Amino acid sequence: MSTHGKPKSGAAIDALELLKADHEKVKSLFLEFESLRENDNDDDERKFELVDEICYELTLHSMIEEEIFYPMLRSVIDDGDLMDEADVEHGGMRDLISQLEVMYPGDDHFDATVTVLGEEMAHHIDKEERDIFDVALESLLDLGELGERLAARKEELDDDLTAPPTPIDAMEPHNNARRTPRPPD
Repeated sequence: MSTHGKPKSGAAIDALELLKADHEKVKSLFLEFESLRENDNDDDERKFELVDEICYELTLHSMIEEEIFYPMLRSVIDDGDLMDEADVEHGGMRDLISQLEVMYPGDDHFDATVTVLGEEMAHHIDKEERDIFDVALESLLDLGELGERLAARKEELDDDLTAPPTPIDAMEPHNNARRTPRPPD
């Protein structure tokens, strides 16, 4: 796969395949970090590179989920609690990333912060792939079209993380079905 979430053949990828590929990439980066840590490898430069890549990939991934995937899914399901929990988990991730952005290997709690981030993301990924993906599969969302939107936004953010999101109408009809909006909390 390329870094933009599309298979090398140029074929379309559905939303869940794209998000799962991101999950696998991040999990492998955490595994490499843990391997360095467990082997008492003092390769601080590689640790720094890995953490930088982990933080970047998680930021990019969470942005496309929060801007496109979660709002679209919220518009077609009746489980606000599930989506609220995902939002809170993303908030915790952002807090840990902000701590790591001012830390370096060898700093107090650097390795521990990366480990906690990895554990929290492993929990989030498991829950997302088990619960949220199942809900998405049962929804009326066109996962192919949604995957194209996610891939396009990911590519745009990969070029410029500050690029403003394209407004989306999360309540647009999906397969000629439209649910009423959620009531305010």
